[in-house]
Amino acid sequence: MNKEHILVVEDDADINNLIAKTLQKQKYIVTQAFSGSEANLRLSMDKFHLVMLDLMLPGITGEELIKEIREKQDMPIIVISAKTSLEDKVNVLDLGADDYLIKPFELEEILARVNSQLRRYRKFGNVIKYNLENKDEYKFKELVLNEQSRTVKIRNENIYLTSHEFDILYILIKNPDKVYSREALYELVWKSGYYGEDNSVNVHVSNIRKKIKEIEKEEEYIKTVWGIGFKLNNN
Repeated sequence: MNKEHILVVEDDADINNLIAKTLQKQKYIVTQAFSGSEANLRLSMDKFHLVMLDLMLPGITGEELIKEIREKQDMPIIVISAKTSLEDKVNVLDLGADDYLIKPFELEEILARVNSQLRRYRKFGNVIKYNLENKDEYKFKELVLNEQSRTVKIRNENIYLTSHEFDILYILIKNPDKVYSREALYELVWKSGYYGEDNSVNVHVSNIRKKIKEIEKEEEYIKTVWGIGFKLNNN
């Protein structure tokens, strides 16, 4: 049996049961929750490898639940929602979700997305483990970032970043599977409101890439997610 444990959070019992049965057929261990409050309780009692949740939940909303999960845990979060606007998607991804699936959905697509997220989690879970054991250092592929000394190395060679460049890379490496919008990065680094015409984030990301390329010529470390923003490149 598959040892990976998935929490399905959906207040519509028919949809919840359908998703649960589909995942169980693939030998995943599934726990069901029908409200945000119940999901919170389940999360405090057990370990999960992936959470799949709706946004419009009784008790605690999906958005609030994502925030609470991200304060403590790094497992993949897939949102399934009837909300279709780009603003809703970007907001949820900024909160810490890893994927967004619009209702109505095909079961084959749910399985594909679950399998994809868990593959990444298995492959790059060592980043999370390393980060927990070495609280000042974050490692991704050949890159090591030290928060205390504010230094970055690749293959033991120093990369000299500006303060803002370091802060952007630090934000990305703390959550290697999360996509950050330009707006989110700007507000986190510059601590002020973002205006759409401001190109500062793009320029700083481009500079980080150039400096990494001077040492690591073949590997791409930062990926552009078109229409949204940036994340570390897990491919």
